[in-house]
Amino acid sequence: MEQAESADGPPVEVLRTVFDVQETRTDGRRLVYYGESLVPEQMLVREVWPAFRQAGYEVQAQTTGFGGTDIVVAEPISTGIDGFPWKNLALFVATIVSTLFVGAVGWYYVPFSDLTANPLLALQAWPFTAAVLGVLSVHELGHYLMGKYHGVNVSLPYLIPFIFPFGTLGAIIRMRGQMPNRKALFDIGVAGPLAGLAATIVVTVIGLSLEPLTVPAWAFSSSSDVIVFNNPPLLDAIAAALGQPTEYPDPRTVVHPVVIGGWVGMFFTVLNLLPVGQLDGGHMVRAMLGERQESLAAAVPLFLFGIAGYLYYVRGLSINESVGLWFFWGLLSTFIAYNGPADPVDETPLGPGRIAVGLFTFALGAACFLLVPIQVIPA
Repeated sequence: MEQAESADGPPVEVLRTVFDVQETRTDGRRLVYYGESLVPEQMLVREVWPAFRQAGYEVQAQTTGFGGTDIVVAEPISTGIDGFPWKNLALFVATIVSTLFVGAVGWYYVPFSDLTANPLLALQAWPFTAAVLGVLSVHELGHYLMGKYHGVNVSLPYLIPFIFPFGTLGAIIRMRGQMPNRKALFDIGVAGPLAGLAATIVVTVIGLSLEPLTVPAWAFSSSSDVIVFNNPPLLDAIAAALGQPTEYPDPRTVVHPVVIGGWVGMFFTVLNLLPVGQLDGGHMVRAMLGERQESLAAAVPLFLFGIAGYLYYVRGLSINESVGLWFFWGLLSTFIAYNGPADPVDETPLGPGRIAVGLFTFALGAACFLLVPIQVIPA
């Protein structure tokens, strides 16, 4: 690595107040300062972060604590899109295709043989695709826009194609770099659920206003298992407010598939608001409670395992009646708890306004929760 003049980088005079700079080198775009820290690592970052941030740099520190060489790394902040987002676009197109085909076969009852003979028949499912991808994309764009507002480096959404029942596993964004403070962490975390729920309510209203579908005789008489998606309280409340049914006397009549887009939005909201790891709920509770979030996160797997046990041993339900679902998420939450939420540089507590918004968001999430959201019933 080449020797670099400190004047070419961030405000070294601020760094010198807490760090004895002995050597400065370049490492690609980064500036690496070697020396000895005069304060603990967390305090060092907190002290120099505002000046480095104002100068357009992220700053990270590694201290040995044993008299060895300590390191401070300064890297230019990048909040834009690096090049054309080919991966995001490819996944978006793949998810459109997967939701069209799954929607056509599973929700519009297009025979698979007809679909293979003429793939364009999948276009009949475009309202289903628009509904499902709409609520997921709006959710992730809420995170993205709030991240940009706070100057945090966030990626565009990555949609994930899948197979039945929805044609997708959801969408994610990546947060890179440091989280400035608890306010930014909370705002980015809460923006997704609130935006996604707003889109979910709109999609549900539209779906309930559309004409129901009639299940064709060949599909109704099929000997395959039936998957039942039970209504969460929020969906029932919207239907009651509109005076629209979600079930019909004739079992061959079902709600329009766009309603399933609303169901998906509610279901994914519940999962995202689990207060653990990198999930939205984990970020929100970390911002609201600070490091006490770890205690709450540790209880989440036990809570989910408890639901699975209650359904199995008390309610007598089978693995296919949401017992397996909650057991799986209990296992998953156990693993993701080890990769906790982002740690903000500034630990200043949130004000009462944001705390109220957080509690309101969790209350909306509770309105989407159902003990038995999915049941697979043998034909």
